[in-house]
Amino acid sequence: MNKPIRRVSIFCMLLVLALMVRANWLQGVKAHALATDTNNKRVLYDRYAHPRGNIFLANGKPMTKSEFVNGLRFKYKQSWTDGEMYAPVTGYSSQTVGNTQIESLEDDFLSGNDDRLFFRNTLDMLTGKPKQGGNVITTIDQKAQKAAYDALKGKKGAAVAIDPTTGAILAMVSTPSYDPSKFAGQDTSAYTKYLSDPNGPMINRALKETYPPGSTFKIVTAAAMFENGAPYNNPNDRTQTPQVYMLPNTHTPLTNESKYEPCANATVLVAMEYSCNTVFAKIGHEVGKDKLAAQAEKLGFNNAKVDTPVRAAESVFPRDSDIPGTALDAIGQHNTRVTPLQMAMVASAVANNGSLMQPYMVDKEQTPDLTTISQTKPKEMSRAFSPETAQKLQTLMQGVVESSHGTGYAARIPGVTVGGKTGTAQHGENNKELPYAWFISYAKTGDTPKVAVAVVVESNEGDDRAGIAGGKLAAPVAKAIMEAVTGK
Repeated sequence: MNKPIRRVSIFCMLLVLALMVRANWLQGVKAHALATDTNNKRVLYDRYAHPRGNIFLANGKPMTKSEFVNGLRFKYKQSWTDGEMYAPVTGYSSQTVGNTQIESLEDDFLSGNDDRLFFRNTLDMLTGKPKQGGNVITTIDQKAQKAAYDALKGKKGAAVAIDPTTGAILAMVSTPSYDPSKFAGQDTSAYTKYLSDPNGPMINRALKETYPPGSTFKIVTAAAMFENGAPYNNPNDRTQTPQVYMLPNTHTPLTNESKYEPCANATVLVAMEYSCNTVFAKIGHEVGKDKLAAQAEKLGFNNAKVDTPVRAAESVFPRDSDIPGTALDAIGQHNTRVTPLQMAMVASAVANNGSLMQPYMVDKEQTPDLTTISQTKPKEMSRAFSPETAQKLQTLMQGVVESSHGTGYAARIPGVTVGGKTGTAQHGENNKELPYAWFISYAKTGDTPKVAVAVVVESNEGDDRAGIAGGKLAAPVAKAIMEAVTGK
């Protein structure tokens, strides 16, 4: 071979080698970075080039479906059945503004790009079948979800229902809500309108919003007291409480809802039934900040990683309050903040004899031919308190509902054991804003806990402040959910 031809051959070999190195670099080292680059529209086009998997209710009925639109770049788009009802569970999947919640966390599986679907996709390709995404089966109970949505419709608020024995989330509703179908395609006008709505329909109040819990937190304070055996150890112990309690180290008086309530020296049980602020603020001061915080943390407070799999906002019991602040923290005011999910977890632990189960709402992942790829196994999140303490708390919560003067009387269900706790949470500077109405509860048939519920209702401008109470606004919503789950 003469010299010029040899040089050309070597040059061509170097070019081929460079191409091979470049191809391997792009397909190997840079593949993931390119695939996840926000500027790579091919990934987005591919996501909607074939039917997307669906998200199902626990009974097998779909909350979502993939619609063929045969667009130039997008062949399919996602749509929802009863979008406003299910949006707080599924989130949205939009060709233009992206994905949220389960639609985001399960995106690879729903779009068919998950590595666990590789074998299935390869078989489909060899047999000429079109690519399809996998399906996600949730724990959401259709009847409970509808009951919660119907009861909250027209109100601003949220509800969460949990199976206390497993942690499975049976219902999750946030109102007002939005319909993801309206901006699943290329038209984003509805999305812009939702974002600018002052009522915040795109806020998932069940998971992402925190509120002062008001008197519902008295259950946590009572748990800390019973666990530490002081200052009182039994529901019928008589407290040493004045009719008006001066917050420690201050000249600030703390009163109850009415001066006629029998809160002075009331038993723990009567104090819970009437929701006596004076009794539980004094108990909170005597138990102390550290023990209150330790008890709250066993129930999920101060934990920034509570995943359902959608991550909830952190519920906070402050460890830096001063002495009078701790007394107010103990009755769910001051700097205590919670999500509705957190308070459903509190009720769940009480109903489940002190065992707090990890909350979850994805039960299974399945291939298009219904082969289960993964299934969630219930697991204990913590031993929140002893069974003995749980029994005492059940006595208190059942008294709130069963007693004729209990603040949760409206939640009674014939043939079902119901325990509950109301809350009317003050907020705003000098408490000038309208309060939030709370109710947490559980329902048992026989000795078996069926559901634990938390409901919060935000008051609307113009509402009569005197008529805002957890027993009036939130308890009927919780009752509707419990009836749906228990079949009563």
